[in-house]
Amino acid sequence: MHALVVQQLRKVYRSGFEALKGVDLTVEEGDFFALLGPNGAGKSTLIGIVTSLVNKTSGRVCVFGHDLDTEPEAVKASLGVVPQEFNFNLFLPVAEVVINQAGYFGIPRREARRRAEFYLKKLDLWERRRSEMRLLSGGMKRRLMIARALVHRPKLLILDEPTAGVDIEIRRAMWAYLRELNAEGTTIILTTHYLEEAESLCRNIAMIDDGRIAAVAETQALLAELDAEAFVLTLTAPLAAAPALAGLDVKRLDATTLEAQLHRGQTLNDLFAALRAAGVEVASMRNKQNRLEQLFLEMIDRGRGIAPAQAA
Repeated sequence: MHALVVQQLRKVYRSGFEALKGVDLTVEEGDFFALLGPNGAGKSTLIGIVTSLVNKTSGRVCVFGHDLDTEPEAVKASLGVVPQEFNFNLFLPVAEVVINQAGYFGIPRREARRRAEFYLKKLDLWERRRSEMRLLSGGMKRRLMIARALVHRPKLLILDEPTAGVDIEIRRAMWAYLRELNAEGTTIILTTHYLEEAESLCRNIAMIDDGRIAAVAETQALLAELDAEAFVLTLTAPLAAAPALAGLDVKRLDATTLEAQLHRGQTLNDLFAALRAAGVEVASMRNKQNRLEQLFLEMIDRGRGIAPAQAA
């Protein structure tokens, strides 16, 4: 079954601004799906329409076979939403935020308390269950929003920039829990500016720009389209100049650091074999730029999408 089907979705505001220009998108049940795009591309408008927070101009939205126009309550029951902005009563205790959310879905209070305990423990918030919202850190508030979105056990979880402002350690812990949720069967759609997040978590990606879908494909298939990839190499011993490697583009950044550009068809094995032959030993290596970010910028610059057969 499809978790989400969007067909010819358009949104035109009263000012005449067209935020969505006939978007088609399909997300399969069980997928971990990323929606990427710059500010103003249409991500939040699309999510807003799916979650009934924004009225569409035209088009169709179905969630697990439920049409948003004719079965809005069934759509809402299928969704858990983690918005960008905090929207809590700042004076409520943490546990009450989750318990009250359960009440909107008809969950009895005893069961709501049990579920609140489960999710707050999962998200490392149980010790703060009696604390008022206003006393939590930004990272704790983000995790509480996830607990609140999960309390009615939705089949589709939508996260709009869920780790914005969260430190690296907490972000990694949240990633681990989201992977666990997905492995248990929850379909997840993620919008993010952290392209490392999408590359690490998501199996499929849609890139949106100027209200249109620029590409939809498996993450690894998209990455294979990179024309070139840059790596920064830290050396075990200093060099006075960059080594001359036939067919490879390598430059010296400083005495112990090289930058290498690998073009399509060239591999890391080729690079390391050439460096080894030149007597250069590498201590560590990293990507100069996030690969998805690099690809997205290339695609937008070229104004290019993927083949129609791959589009949702």
